[in-house]
Amino acid sequence: MAATTEHSKTDTDQNHDQNQLVELVKDLKRSNAALQAEIGICEQYISRLDLQTQTEETATSPGRKTKVRTPERQQLLTLEQKCDVAQSVLKQMTEDVKRAKDRSERELENYKATLEEADIHLAEVKKESCQFDRDICKALQDKKCLTMSAEKVIKYIEDRIRAKENLIEKLHQKNTALVAHKKKLQVQLKQQKEMGEGLTALDFEQLKLENIKTRKRLDEQNLEHLDLKLLAGNALQALNSNKKKLQTLTLESDVLNSDIALRRKLLVKIEEEIKQAEEERNKAEALNRKLRGQLADYHVPHVLQYIKVKESHGQLQKSVKEWERKVEIAEMALKTFKKSWNKLRIAAGARPVPARHAATDSGLYGF
Repeated sequence: MAATTEHSKTDTDQNHDQNQLVELVKDLKRSNAALQAEIGICEQYISRLDLQTQTEETATSPGRKTKVRTPERQQLLTLEQKCDVAQSVLKQMTEDVKRAKDRSERELENYKATLEEADIHLAEVKKESCQFDRDICKALQDKKCLTMSAEKVIKYIEDRIRAKENLIEKLHQKNTALVAHKKKLQVQLKQQKEMGEGLTALDFEQLKLENIKTRKRLDEQNLEHLDLKLLAGNALQALNSNKKKLQTLTLESDVLNSDIALRRKLLVKIEEEIKQAEEERNKAEALNRKLRGQLADYHVPHVLQYIKVKESHGQLQKSVKEWERKVEIAEMALKTFKKSWNKLRIAAGARPVPARHAATDSGLYGF
């Protein structure tokens, strides 16, 4: 029983020792990690100091060799020195982050400018494509413009190239003016830097506020520029739609004009036929009156003469009936064409022919 108790005490002591060793190892790991972090910070600080020292020595004596430092007795840093080193490294890292941020912002601005330039170029390409399709391709598809020669296409391309050259010249002049303005601003900035020693924190704050206001104004102008671009695009779409409508209405107007011209020619022809029928009817009436007069003064002729006159009279009656039928057909055609003519005049916005004219005309040809 005593041996069992001693054995259990021994196991408990061993477990306690093992737990202590585990805690000690953990403490050593944490201490090593802290020391590694301190060593890394110190190495950064020392490398920066060495770089500054080499730069200064190179600037003071370019041909002089640097002395190799001999290892000295190990000396630990105090808490204040560690704090100074950490603050110096933190300041250096903050400056590095700021430089990286400025560099990334510049690259981002360059990418944005590149994208905007690509969008503008794409919009110009689409505009040129639409103009080419409208002026050349649609004209070639139209059957009326199949005779378009290659000289016109070449002339169109030369005109577009000339316009692009003029635009390039304007942009070159604008770029030259901007370069001159940039040089002027650089000179002013250099002068301001030289005078910056006399500036106070209040002046810098005022400059920052002015810079913020300028950026806001530029952003507003950019938004306004985009709105104007959208408005111009909508106006261009509306213009193209109105042009298509105008072309459709022009084609319809041409068809109506040709139809009206054809109807007018037909009406003139009908009026000539009616006039001719009127003349023939007058001749027939004169001949009829003459024959009636002859019948009034008629004396019984010889039998053969009577037969001849009867036969001639039958032929004349047949001719009169034929002409009367022709006149009726002509009057019906006249009424039909007058109705068509009135419809055309009403469609064209003119006043229709009064009904009394039609009644008078039909009364003229009654028998």
